[in-house]
Amino acid sequence: MKISGRTFIVSGGSSGLGLATVQDLLAADAYVSILDRTPPPSDLPASRTKFFQIDITKLPDIERAVNGTVEWTASTSAPLGGVINCAGVGPYAKVINHRNEPHSLDVWDLVLSVNLTGSFNLTRLALAHLVKISPEEGPDGERGVVVLVASAAAFEGHPGQTAYAASKGALRSMALPMARDLARHGVRVVTIAPSAFKTNMTDTIPEKTRQSLTDEGIAYPRRFGQPHEFAQTVRWILECPYVNGETVRISGAARLPGKL
Repeated sequence: MKISGRTFIVSGGSSGLGLATVQDLLAADAYVSILDRTPPPSDLPASRTKFFQIDITKLPDIERAVNGTVEWTASTSAPLGGVINCAGVGPYAKVINHRNEPHSLDVWDLVLSVNLTGSFNLTRLALAHLVKISPEEGPDGERGVVVLVASAAAFEGHPGQTAYAASKGALRSMALPMARDLARHGVRVVTIAPSAFKTNMTDTIPEKTRQSLTDEGIAYPRRFGQPHEFAQTVRWILECPYVNGETVRISGAARLPGKL
């Protein structure tokens, strides 16, 4: 799909992997609608970005942002090209903690509502508009792309990641049936499953745990992923029309250990 002159919705686009994706799309002459709780950096070009402050767990916020984005595309003549779901949370909580207390239901509900239900709601509401876009010229007649963001935890969750792994495993499972649903509309769906990447979330990991992840889990390059490498993967997905219904791991061949 051609990126230039198209508008992409990026949730969680104010920081981390989402911000790197926004910056890379802008470098490819796209327009970007940024959905987040906090504003993005002020140095992004105002003419090709629009920020909507939302809580991804609140349906009216998502509806307002999607409708606002569609109105914006009418003024820029940059039609909607897809949605990239980078918003997410990853609190740790063991099923039975050190005090022999059960996993908090509030934590479970939060993780599922942000990572899974938030991604689903944003995607389905954006799709209502995306499937009406005029298809690109050429034999494929592509209209757009949905990118879901899972995690290595969808394959190998750590202790304390039951809720997180459940949410990311569900996103991984959604790609193929959603791609099949949307085939007749010329819309592709791909999930990215990154391992540990350098973000604000991973910056809080204790140094001992960080070293264990690097030394025991990652083959090469033996480091955390960089946000721009995630953004490069997003761009490849957008530009390569034959990648569809898949989960793409970007991990440095990491298969993370079960005990840290």
